[in-house]
Amino acid sequence: MFKIYILTETDFILSNFDVAKASCGSVTWKTPSNIALVKYWGKQEPQLPENTSISFTLNNCCTITTLEYKLKSEVQNSESEFNFEVFFEGKKKDDFKPKIQKFFQRIAQYVPFLKDFDFVIKSENSFPHSSGIASSASGMSALALCLMSLEKKLNPTITNKYFNEKASFLARLGSGSACRSIEGELIVWGKHPEIEASSDLYGVKFPYKVHKNFNNYQDTILLVDEGVKQVSSTVGHNLMYNHPFAKQRFKQANNHISKIKEVLQNGDLKEFIAIVESEALSLHAMMMTSSPYFILMKPNTLKIIHKIWEFREATGSSICFTLDAGANVHVLFPEHEKEKANKFIVNELIQFCQEKHYICDSVGKGAFQLTMDN
Repeated sequence: MFKIYILTETDFILSNFDVAKASCGSVTWKTPSNIALVKYWGKQEPQLPENTSISFTLNNCCTITTLEYKLKSEVQNSESEFNFEVFFEGKKKDDFKPKIQKFFQRIAQYVPFLKDFDFVIKSENSFPHSSGIASSASGMSALALCLMSLEKKLNPTITNKYFNEKASFLARLGSGSACRSIEGELIVWGKHPEIEASSDLYGVKFPYKVHKNFNNYQDTILLVDEGVKQVSSTVGHNLMYNHPFAKQRFKQANNHISKIKEVLQNGDLKEFIAIVESEALSLHAMMMTSSPYFILMKPNTLKIIHKIWEFREATGSSICFTLDAGANVHVLFPEHEKEKANKFIVNELIQFCQEKHYICDSVGKGAFQLTMDN
């Protein structure tokens, strides 16, 4: 019988490399965001999930990141510090540096060449930053993949499977949900007894045959509020430590994983809707019952939800909603309902969006490398 080997932290420590193989150059990756169907909310250090989550990898909502690298001189190297600059959408962003500094500190033992290079990080998003679309997921996974491309130059023997698993492992240490943005179409993160090869350390592809009902599933994102959300996801996760309903929530999420595992194989769209919408509302219920409590939904978020319920009741549609940690609404529906759903969205829902802005997206295949220059 074939044995599945699940990697541990020590498997990701790079020990055999030669920095002279990459004196300077650049690499660019295009990496998608993702939308969780069963949510991750609550973690242990270092960035380990309290419950298993599963997500659709998106296609159009993405980050493009270029990492420029140059080997330090011997004098510079003696300082033994991380040296990098950050640019976002063409502008220098020093306020992004503390998060990347912390990321580099967390991953330094696994990618020890970090202090050997000067880096310039240049990123841009296809969607509004910090508005409740997982920008940290696509951003941190893109940076992790760029670093893995550099690692592969330093150690060409690594396999593609190891490359993806370590990229996911590193991305997790920057932003938990980022570990689900390396591959597609369905990614599981968090050890679960019913999901083969699942791990708390990195995301894995959903290992079972998915029903045709979920092929090319659609996600239209209604931008209710394009501004920066009032409470960061990091703060929200930390509020789960002493939350009165935390244990029940983690149990609920893991039970939903068991159920959605079957649904994704048998194609039961009604049960899919029940799980996904329950998860969205449970996520925001945790926010509203934490101490201090907070609300990220806006009045128009609730109006959209009620419109979707009314439309589904009247038409028998399989359209449903989910929410990330923000006010924006992800409207999910099967591909065969695309024409009917899009008409409903345009006629009934975009009136509730900020400046009528929305993004048409669908399930994607994962990240891909755009360039690698020596």
